[in-house]
Amino acid sequence: MVNRMKFYIDGAWVDPTGNNTREVINPATEESMYAIALGSKADVDKAVAAARRAFRTFSRTSRDERVALLTRIAEVYKKRIKEVGTAISDEMGAPMALAERAQAGAGLGHIMTTIDVLKTYKFEEALGSATVVREAVGVIGMITPWNWPLNQIACKVAPALAAGCTMILKPSEYTPTSALIFADILHEAGVPAGVFNLINGLGPEVGAAMSEHPGIDMISFTGSTRAGIDVAQRAAPTVKRISQELGGKSPNIILDDADLQKAVAGGVAHCFNNSGQSCNAPTRMMVPQAKMQEVMTIAKSAAEKAKPGDPKAEGTTMGPVVNKIQWDKIQGLIKKGIDEGATLVTGGLGRPEGLNKGFYVRPTVFADVTNDMTIAREEIFGPVLSIIGYKDEADAVTMANDTPYGLAGYVWAGNVERARKVATELRAGNINLNGVPNERSAPFGGYKQSGNGREWGKFGLEEFLEVKAIAGPSPA
Repeated sequence: MVNRMKFYIDGAWVDPTGNNTREVINPATEESMYAIALGSKADVDKAVAAARRAFRTFSRTSRDERVALLTRIAEVYKKRIKEVGTAISDEMGAPMALAERAQAGAGLGHIMTTIDVLKTYKFEEALGSATVVREAVGVIGMITPWNWPLNQIACKVAPALAAGCTMILKPSEYTPTSALIFADILHEAGVPAGVFNLINGLGPEVGAAMSEHPGIDMISFTGSTRAGIDVAQRAAPTVKRISQELGGKSPNIILDDADLQKAVAGGVAHCFNNSGQSCNAPTRMMVPQAKMQEVMTIAKSAAEKAKPGDPKAEGTTMGPVVNKIQWDKIQGLIKKGIDEGATLVTGGLGRPEGLNKGFYVRPTVFADVTNDMTIAREEIFGPVLSIIGYKDEADAVTMANDTPYGLAGYVWAGNVERARKVATELRAGNINLNGVPNERSAPFGGYKQSGNGREWGKFGLEEFLEVKAIAGPSPA
């Protein structure tokens, strides 16, 4: 049982310096579950001091010591994975199967992948008269979101530990419990005091204090583009490194030789996964204009197979969105789609039938969308799909790239080489062909306003490493 009124600093659960709290609301019931303590700049100062002290020794630990530490973390995590999944379901509304297998499971997956990378990673290489050494950046400030809470925590913490960094984590105030359990897991696994620290709090207080802090060497941030810009501006005076994974408005190009049934149904399901609350969701489905009516029929059928409801109930495939702010925003954007003349294929305003409380959104599909409509430009972060018709392949690629974002792209084609050619033309960091999921050992991150960092696997480890060149005579 975690104590939500304490923070984890310097290897111990401690009281916050102030007495501010916040209620955590269950999005499925709209009822308060409990309160959490909120931190302040004074708490950040304490955590940074602990992390800086710990860095002196932890950064000098060996590869074998870090592999052993991460292995112990994985072992403890496995024992508590159901508890993690339940906390995620309670706080952000994911159906239990998704919360345990995909959400909690992703955290374990990143830890295991990092162990594999660390075992063989070359921290030194010879270049002429120089030895190039890769060593820990230092103290890392981590700010993580609510939509995939343990995925985002683990894919930062595991490689930072592997690199020899120390850290302060500010998880989302909407999903604090899974993060507190994670801190408990690290404590039980024997992470040395001060190496990992956790402070709950709000972005304008704790997040801002971390971004501005001269004792933090790097900020690893996942969240909205708007918040990412604020973090970068606050961090600029201290010239700290910034790694950002931000928003998206990802295109899903279905070429004219694709298996239309499979591509459209798969695209709808992927868009609605996690109630549409994924930064890489394929929210702009681009289809041959001549096939629009056929696509609408398939998409309507696929969307109406979704089963919104109680996250704990058997058969639920879609839970609520995380809070009323998000629900209101999504409702406003659905109304924009209707007002701007898109064809409402299914779904629309209000809650799904039979649900009179909770932040549930009707699974919604718009067709005949143009790429200049609000629903095609703004990140909705809910189960809302926009279907856009294109004239030819070149038109599809042009529209796909006509966005300030560049996190992900999807291509479906009968000819895989044709799909690969289109993939090379998309300005995005992750491209998936014919429904193949992301590879956890490959890099994850975006172009343009979707961010400037790369996470996962070897690339995630390298985010937390500095590069040093030592030139000198060869050893005698």
